[in-house]
Amino acid sequence: MSLRFVPPHAHPTHTAPETSAPSAPGVHDTLRSRLALTSATTQTTSSKPSANLQSAHPLEARLVQWRETQDRLKMEMLRRQFGIAEPVKRGMELKITGQGEWRPLVLGGASGVHKDILEGRDAEIGWEDVFTGNDLREVPDFHTEMETRMKMTW
Repeated sequence: MSLRFVPPHAHPTHTAPETSAPSAPGVHDTLRSRLALTSATTQTTSSKPSANLQSAHPLEARLVQWRETQDRLKMEMLRRQFGIAEPVKRGMELKITGQGEWRPLVLGGASGVHKDILEGRDAEIGWEDVFTGNDLREVPDFHTEMETRMKMTW
């Protein structure tokens, strides 16, 4: 593993045009509105894997790759400084906080604050913190959600 600071170039070959933001349906998204008219599809000829798109705009995929590269760099530096036990411990803690945190949708759903603290992102505010994507959906009542969670839907 190298101490790569910037993610490798992997340009996507295809994007699907969307007119609204995925986290806020119905809200006009300027970055995606003219994407079909301006984007040119490029073919990747190198042996590098192509970028896995998280959304319709290539910049968002690049930002996701940037964050993943920074996380890998942090883990590699911890491994070199403290040994393999530290990155393994942090990975286990992240997995536990991701699976163990649950809060009913009536109360706003899971916030992910424990995961943010472990990743060192507790002082950041991103668009996913504000637009959760559940704004226009009907929230089930507490009892229905608990029955589904406990597999009592017989």
